[in-house]
Amino acid sequence: MSLIKSQKEIDLVRESCKIVSDVLKHIKAYVAEGVTTGELDKIIEEFIISKGGRPAFKGYKVKKRIFPASSCISVNDEVVHGIPGDRKLMNGDIVSVDVGVEKNGYYGDSAYTFPVGEISSKNARLLKITEESLHRGIRQAIDGNEVNDIGSAVQNYVEGAGFSVVKALVGHGIGKNLHEEPAVPNYYVPGRSQRLHDGMLIAIEPMVNYGTGEVYEDKDGWTIVTADNQASAHFEHTILIRKGKAEILT
Repeated sequence: MSLIKSQKEIDLVRESCKIVSDVLKHIKAYVAEGVTTGELDKIIEEFIISKGGRPAFKGYKVKKRIFPASSCISVNDEVVHGIPGDRKLMNGDIVSVDVGVEKNGYYGDSAYTFPVGEISSKNARLLKITEESLHRGIRQAIDGNEVNDIGSAVQNYVEGAGFSVVKALVGHGIGKNLHEEPAVPNYYVPGRSQRLHDGMLIAIEPMVNYGTGEVYEDKDGWTIVTADNQASAHFEHTILIRKGKAEILT
């Protein structure tokens, strides 16, 4: 499978990414105190289907595990892959909503961490730093640079702000599959020299913890949680590598 996509493939990914972007804008109005994560997931699923897409996460398999929902919704100390259900959002929570869409055989993927009501100043800063680290990574995602340039930009900014990058999980290529090569770590990997080329499609997704970067997998087999139970934030965009400046598709 070529890492460099044809114009037709790029256009098809762009179409799926438009649905992802639109659903994250749509769901913002529903992220509120008293709403359950399951209710949010239902709204997300219905929106995606109404636009002719398919929720990419629903039925996603890892070995014998099958993800049961249309979105990953992770609250507070949950980093990623939270399973939507009966949990009610509370004032002060931060909630990562991660959405993938497949349409016409091609994928789009994005995530945004929303504040619920009035959040603490420390959590507000965590969200700000994490989102900015994503954009610093995107600025390095250009033809001729390396994947390590992305990771270094994210890591240096996050750690300079006093937070920690989660190293157990990384971003990824995307196209005909939700997860493709290359892996896109949010940190520098010694000895790696994966070059970026015009026409590559990747998802950059910093996962940033207030405390330690260590995480563990919850007993549900999916949800990733911070080891010290402090807050985590997650932002993600699917982007197209170009010469000079990357194009954000989500």
